[in-house]
Amino acid sequence: MRRILSFVNLTVSAIYLSFAALIGSLFDTKGEWAHKIGRLWSVMHLKVSGIKVLIDGLDNIKKPPYIFMCNHQSALDIFSLQASLPLYFKWIAKRQLFFLPFVGWAMKAAQYISLDRENPREALKAIEDAASKIREGMSIVIFPEGTRSRNGTLLPFKKGVFSLALRAGVPILPVGIYGTSRLQPKDCFIPRGKGVIYINIGEAISTEDRGRAAKAEVMNEVRVEIEKLIEAR
Repeated sequence: MRRILSFVNLTVSAIYLSFAALIGSLFDTKGEWAHKIGRLWSVMHLKVSGIKVLIDGLDNIKKPPYIFMCNHQSALDIFSLQASLPLYFKWIAKRQLFFLPFVGWAMKAAQYISLDRENPREALKAIEDAASKIREGMSIVIFPEGTRSRNGTLLPFKKGVFSLALRAGVPILPVGIYGTSRLQPKDCFIPRGKGVIYINIGEAISTEDRGRAAKAEVMNEVRVEIEKLIEAR
């Protein structure tokens, strides 16, 4: 019964709240209203699904902007981060998601950043635009693996997100999520049942004054920290 309620709530609320985000965006040029609507949608979905989020390391969020880099195991990663991070941020997401009915429209209204990995020229332009916005004070959240892991093991990281971090020159906050893949595996649309999601936020990794040659070094630092944060749940 809970799974049925979760499905009905997820789909019906997505439709109505997407329209609310679109209407609100007419009066909000920064996308903050649509982001708040997305947070409300996430909170509702987790609550109806019987899922609790425990987050640790909030004291490491001191002076935004940041680039939050998180492991990716499940669609629940998105809902749990959206509901739990206590600051305004934007997602960097693959271009295809912006074409989804309702949800994609709300993402556009929130002015989230579309990344077309199949078009290097467009991807580079998106990275340049994102770096400029980050330097102006906007935090972002991104999954450096680029897709969800089926077994929880960290996949290889995409290099482009670290080019973005070095261009922006703002700190990276590594984030480890545990429990989402058990509750909702990659090919599952609705959570299987009640449970707990653990989010651990690590200490900032500086990118200031580190040239492009440091990309591999920064990538390794972030990977090591995320692995530690997953294990420390």
